[in-house]
Formats: sequence, structure tokens, C-alpha cells
Amino acid sequence: MSASLRDQTLALAGIFQAASLVHETATKGQCQQEPLETTIQSLFQTDPSNTLDVYGDLYGLREGLKTLSRAMSEQPAGQDAQILRYSLSLVQLEARLRNQKDMMDTVGERIEQARRSVEHFGATHTNVLRNLASIYQDTLGTFRIKINVNGHRQYLEIEENAARIRACLLAGIRSAVLWRQLGGRRWQLIFRRKRHVAIADGILHDLN
Repeated sequence: MSASLRDQTLALAGIFQAASLVHETATKGQCQQEPLETTIQSLFQTDPSNTLDVYGDLYGLREGLKTLSRAMSEQPAGQDAQILRYSLSLVQLEARLRNQKDMMDTVGERIEQARRSVEHFGATHTNVLRNLASIYQDTLGTFRIKINVNGHRQYLEIEENAARIRACLLAGIRSAVLWRQLGGRRWQLIFRRKRHVAIADGILHDLN
């Protein structure tokens, strides 16, 4: 898989899209279906021939590209600052997971087991999301450093929303793994920020 800054930007958009879905669910009790479908499906693309294969097509990543462009601007505010925090936390969590080979193997095996239910129910069915949420909870959820999701209690306490949030966090980790495989490093999120924003804006312009 040949890496380029464009490929890294697509993987970053995957992280930001997952983080955006987490924020939407926590603050609104629901989220957009098409980005959710793309994000959850990315977990099951384990042998892609190129970066875009992980997400299907560029249209499925539009929300992530838009969010990346806003959140990585000079001074993100409000929800974009929150989504940026989630995204950076996902990158940090992936780095910890990388040092836990047994846990990485467990995550991979359980995602493979979940593939059958996706084929039967569809990627965003409640049963699938609960299954993926349990993978996150049993593995990454055991780390001392956790991602604290801020939102409205009445939404966070609904079991279906909690499952969707954890499933999206797991998918965000998948994109963080991809970003790392493509040569992504945390320092680039500061020093190459403008370049990633420019690439994301260029892709969005071409999609319009």
C-alpha cells in the first residue's frame, strides 16, 4: 500500500468522521446514517488494495473531510474543538493498543467473528453495533486512559446510543491504525495541519 499525504488525509478523515458520529450521538441522540454506514463498514475492510477501499468511496467520507477541515483550522471552536479532542484521543489510544499485541489479536479475531452478523443484519443493525461495542469495552475500554464522551445524559443513558458510540470509537481506532500504517505521526497533526486541510478542501471541491 503506497502512502501519500492524500492517503494520510483520507485516513485522518476516517478518524474525524468516527469522532463526529460519537459527538452527534452524545449530543443529539442520533447521527447521520450514510457516514455511520461507511464508518462501521471500514472495520471489516481488512485486506484493502488501496486506502480508499477501506471507506468505499470519497462520498462516504464527506462528513469526515468537512469535519477535518473545520477542526484542524487555526482556532477550532465549540463542537469542532470537542471532535478534535476525541480524534487526538483516538490516535493516542491506538498508540497504546499497538504495544499490546495480544489485545490487537483479540480485537482482530472478534471483528472477524462479527463479520457474519454484518452479512446477516447489515453494518448498522443494533445487534452488530452492540457486538462491536462489547469488543471495544472488553479491550480498549480496559485501558487506564479512557476517552470521556461529553453529551446529554438522557442520550448517553440509552443503551443503543452507548453501543453506537463505542462502535464508532472502535472504528476510529481502525482508521488510526490505517493512518499509522500510512506513515502518520502525531507531530504531523501540528506541522502538516494546513496541508491536510488543503487536501481535504480540494477533495470536497471536486465532489461538489
